[in-house]
Amino acid sequence: MSKHDEATLPLPWPPVIAEARSPFTAVRVVALMLARKRGLRERLADIADALNAAHLDWLFERRVVIDELLQLQANWFSDFRTTTGFIVEDSDQGPVVTLEDSSRMSGWLERQVVKATEECKRELAAFAKSDRAAGDR
Repeated sequence: MSKHDEATLPLPWPPVIAEARSPFTAVRVVALMLARKRGLRERLADIADALNAAHLDWLFERRVVIDELLQLQANWFSDFRTTTGFIVEDSDQGPVVTLEDSSRMSGWLERQVVKATEECKRELAAFAKSDRAAGDR
């Protein structure tokens, strides 16, 4: 392999451990939920497994996924004044999530993805402006 070939290879990315309340985590969780079936109870463990399978360079711990889902449920309640469309509850199989089977759910989740994406862009812009060594902006 020549030096030129080495220079064009993509740089390796470090693995990322998903953090609660991070827009980078939120955008991935919401995008996955947008693609999930509606009207069915789904175990948190299955959602976390699907996230880990979809993002091989990330680690989504169940505690982080449930935190993001509870935030989404709070957002739903704030927007619609009801929790019946976005249900997170305990069951004998652990936490389960049920999403309302309606067009408003899809549109709402799409808006949540856009909001999280915009927040990611803001964080990246702030990082780009900061003095990374000192953490100053």
